Amino acid sequence: MEKHEVVPDVIDSAPKEVVEVNYPSGVKVDFGNVLTPTQVKDVPTVKWDADNTALYTLCMTDPDAPRRKEPTFREWHHWLVGNIPGGDISKGETLSEYVGSGPPEGTGLHRYVFLVYKQNGS
Repeated sequence: MEKHEVVPDVIDSAPKEVVEVNYPSGVKVDFGNVLTPTQVKDVPTVKWDADNTALYTLCMTDPDAPRRKEPTFREWHHWLVGNIPGGDISKGETLSEYVGSGPPEGTGLHRYVFLVYKQNGS
């Protein structure tokens, strides 16, 4: 996360655990791998070591809008689901529907970051 400057651009420190993100196209998100908009157009499966008695929030964000060298719209969110019971995203409250990557032409590569937070309550 430090190598790709997710720390400190998006979060202050690297998390203790890593989420697993897989797309229906067959690609897997792996620190810094380059994926095309076609590969990530559909909602991925996201897994983490969840406590089945807890609620979670899932966020997918692009800190590089409109371009990494000039992120004036930093933190463009692509997906937000709250009150996820355990690790079952389908039972959470979708606050923002999933929008796959689609950086404007000529803006270079963008980082897309998936974050999961354990909530204190609903």
